[in-house]
Amino acid sequence: MTAPAIRSEPAERRQVAALPWRRGVNGLEILLVTSRETRRWVTPKGGRMPGRTDAESAALEALEEAGVEGMVSGAPIGTFRYLKVLKRRAPRWCVVALHALEVRVEHPVWQEQAERQRVWLSRDEAVLRVDEPDLKALIAAFEGQA
Repeated sequence: MTAPAIRSEPAERRQVAALPWRRGVNGLEILLVTSRETRRWVTPKGGRMPGRTDAESAALEALEEAGVEGMVSGAPIGTFRYLKVLKRRAPRWCVVALHALEVRVEHPVWQEQAERQRVWLSRDEAVLRVDEPDLKALIAAFEGQA
């Protein structure tokens, strides 16, 4: 008797993300954006870019998706996993390296403005808005450093 074949999961996709932050009059604030397809509140993120460090890639994602620039942490502040859900493809697990980005410039017009909303929130409010448990934990523990 032959054992049934074991199906392996496809490799997890590696991504980078920025955690845009600033010090407001009421303390630490986090910038979240909506995802394009599911409209969930997320951090700006995307694939690793050839020829760029992960920190540079995360900063570019923040510029494109949220219209912000600033000082990005060279090392990630942590990693989180999430299930990427797409309309025309099967869901896929992603592992994301999260880089802090202290916002210095907030552009009134940005590349993906027509596709996303952005909002500044207190750290506690940001934790409530995001869905991914690991990302919630990273935001909750974040004290504001780049």
